[in-house]
Amino acid sequence: MDNKGFREYRDQREQTISAMSSGELLLLLYDELVKRLMRAELALNKEDYDLFEADVTRSLEIVRYLDDTLDRQYPVGRDLARLYDFFSYELNRVKAGRNRTELERVKAMVMELRDTFREAEKTSRAEAASEG
Repeated sequence: MDNKGFREYRDQREQTISAMSSGELLLLLYDELVKRLMRAELALNKEDYDLFEADVTRSLEIVRYLDDTLDRQYPVGRDLARLYDFFSYELNRVKAGRNRTELERVKAMVMELRDTFREAEKTSRAEAASEG
């Protein structure tokens, strides 16, 4: 089997990711987190518990990564750490109890936070463009 196409795709993807700003990478993570929470919700509605658990587990991994990359020397970093702890706690509860209501609540909060970061990224880019 020829893996040349896959290697080219992987190399191109790595170049694209390495060219992204930290804000763009953060939004990419949040988009993936929202996607996984939505899939978990759909899987729960279909009673596909294997997919539900896989998506909640992946969501927890993303939240853990976001938490691990925080700079806690600033107040916003410490505040986000507490929020990520809350998300982890709630997602573990969702996973253990297949709790649809809590899943919807966490998903809404994550989407709101993602939208806030998206606006901050737009503002940052606009300010950088006006300075340059």
